[in-house]
Order: sequence, then structure tokens, then C-alpha cells
Amino acid sequence: MLVHAHPDDEVTGTGATIAHYAATGVPVTLVTCTRGEWGKVVAEDLARLRDAPPEELGRYREGELAAALPVVGVQRHVWLGGAGRWWDSGMIGTPQNEDPRAFARADPADTTRAMVEVLRRERPTVVITYDPNGGYGHPDHIQAHRVTMAALDPAADPGYAPELGEPWWVPKVYWQVIQRSRVQRMVETAGFEIADVMPGVPDEVITAEIDGRAYLGAKVAALRVYRSQVNLDDGFFAQVVRAPEFAVEHFQLVRGERGPAGPAAQGWEADLFAGLPDA
Repeated sequence: MLVHAHPDDEVTGTGATIAHYAATGVPVTLVTCTRGEWGKVVAEDLARLRDAPPEELGRYREGELAAALPVVGVQRHVWLGGAGRWWDSGMIGTPQNEDPRAFARADPADTTRAMVEVLRRERPTVVITYDPNGGYGHPDHIQAHRVTMAALDPAADPGYAPELGEPWWVPKVYWQVIQRSRVQRMVETAGFEIADVMPGVPDEVITAEIDGRAYLGAKVAALRVYRSQVNLDDGFFAQVVRAPEFAVEHFQLVRGERGPAGPAAQGWEADLFAGLPDA
């Protein structure tokens, strides 16, 4: 089960991992926390959405998500709290941060309850979300991290909201991370401009690498569905997605036992289920 902040985040950060496991028969559930109502519209033929009420962009991005998920093989999708329960909080420092509907301002009791309900219903063996910085400091990514981590223990506690279902303990929890060396390469080769807020992590923090190069085509095809948010014909993303390493994704194990090392020289796991019974 993966927890992401907005539509398209699941493909950008973990699309190859999703496609890899879906192709091997592992059921994949995606939890999306907001509809991305304040996303920046990049496609000129969708310019009308720039001046439309944010609700309209949110509905449009719902449709993009629905079209993209089958491309990478997501079997189940959940809007945390229901579609539109919490809104995109905007980039850090913007007025949208103060909107009472903003996900970043949500009541922790409400978000914990909503996530516990999902965890108990889906009963995932592995959960993936962002690191404490949310990857690059976006308030909704940070909040998705907080909400996910805060719900893990209550989900396993039989005394917490028994009406939400039988308790469930998640055996392994990972944070999606990006190698610091990859960020530096993007700075040098693709003109990446936000390295200060997205510094990446050193190799010693990483514990797992999923080599999804066989699924690069699926990852790019799914990302291409998100025309409102990304341009794969020109600019930054157009350069990044051409590299096979775009489909090599990294993770940091933060709960559970580390499994046997895979082929990487760093001793990283090559399977997020490594070390689990019947894995």
C-alpha cells in the first residue's frame, strides 16, 4: 500500500515499483490524500483550468488519476477520507496553506481515524510513504508522512476505534527517498533548480532498491496521462524520463526487519518483501 499526496505523485516517485509488483501478481493499493486542486497547469490547451475554480482542476485530476492507474497496474484506489475531504495545501509559503480545507491543516484525530480505517480494511504487508521532508518539502507530502506514521500504532491497537475493523500490524514500512547523487546529476544535466529543498539522501540511509527499468515504458506512459501537470515533450521532465534510472527507485526501511541483500554493491534489499514469511 502506497500513500501519496496528489494525483501523479504515485507515478513520479514509485511508478516503476508499482508496475513491478503488479506484474508479479502482488495486489497494490494506492491511497491519495488530496485531488491536487492547486496544481500548476502546464498544458496550454488546458489553460482554462488556470482561471477556473480549484474544484474544477481537482475533478480534472481525478480523471487523470483514474486513467493513469491501470497503466501501472494499481488494483485498488482510495481517496483518504473520500474524494475532496481534504484539499491541496499549495506550495510552502502560499496563501493556500491557510485554507481550513487544506490537508496540512487537517485535525490529526480525523486523519488518523481515516488512515486507520484504510489500514485495517486493506491489511497491507508493506506500506510506503514519504520521508519526514516529504521528498522536497511540500506541505501535503510532509502531512502524508505524518498521517501515515501516526496511524500505524492505532491501527494495531485493539482498543482504538474497534468499529473500524480488526486490528492490523504492518510488518514493513518504507519511506520513498531519492539518492543525493541522482539529485546532483539532475542539477548538472537537466538544470534541476530545487536541489536545496530536495537534497536527496546519502547511500547509507537507503535500504532497498527496486530496479524497475523493465517498466520504464509503463511509468512514462502513466506520467504522460497527467497532461495538466507534466510536459514530457519539453523541459525538465522531458529530460529526466529519458534516463533508464528514472525507473530505479529507492526506499528507506523504518519499521520491520531488513531482509537479505540483493545484488547492489551497497547491500540494499532488492525486494520490499525480503525477509518476510513466504516472500
